[in-house]
Amino acid sequence: MSSIDRLLQIMARLRDPQGGCPWDLEQTFGTIAPYTIEEAYEVADAIEREDSAALRDELGDLLFQVVFHSQMAREQGSFAFDDVVAAICDKLERRHPHVFGPQGDVQIDSAGAQTVAWEEQKRLERERSGKSVLADVPLALPALTRANKLGKRAALVGFEWPNVTGALDKLDEELGELRKGLGEQASPAEITDELGDVLFCVVNVCRYLGVDPEGALRGANSKFERRFGYVEQRLQEQGRSAREATLEEMDKLWDEGKKRLSDSD
Repeated sequence: MSSIDRLLQIMARLRDPQGGCPWDLEQTFGTIAPYTIEEAYEVADAIEREDSAALRDELGDLLFQVVFHSQMAREQGSFAFDDVVAAICDKLERRHPHVFGPQGDVQIDSAGAQTVAWEEQKRLERERSGKSVLADVPLALPALTRANKLGKRAALVGFEWPNVTGALDKLDEELGELRKGLGEQASPAEITDELGDVLFCVVNVCRYLGVDPEGALRGANSKFERRFGYVEQRLQEQGRSAREATLEEMDKLWDEGKKRLSDSD
């Protein structure tokens, strides 16, 4: 028995009304979806930590999520795991005509060219089905990632600034509107709306510069943790906690930490 057949049998047993696991039997697509997202993040975390053993385990957990959804769909008569595999195989062959099509029919010479060709294939598929340019960008994506994808989609039909300067000017404009709203004591809902515009513009700037906004923010988070950790450490050496220090004292230690940790930042 292959490993995947064994996994499919385990999943079927867990969902068996006669002797299966009560927890697994209670689950639905909706209740399992958050676990699927969580497992994908744990895969990304293992990659970022360069932990191959953890990556192996986390990929197994993610595969189990695919099997879980497939089992529930099979029970409903919608599709089964084999259908999932067949669908992705068909998609990969369709979107790689330079590999699986007639030899010499399509030429792709670089990863960048393949990215363009892949997006063009997806665009044509959406166009043939009458879908919007922005269709199928998952709502469950992290907001920064979704904003980046929406911007990329719109850019495919020419809806974009000619260069990063235009994106930066738009960011300045939105920051001005935020400052104006704060000065006029706008409502919390209006301020939230303006902040959303600012964040969307920041993502657009990232896109023009070829920077992953999620990755950039993760890096900033890590930097903040290191620098604030330095502040806490220095205060602890003085026999104090952050709660016992003034903002001015912490700010001074923060600047000190920036200099001390500049090599790692």
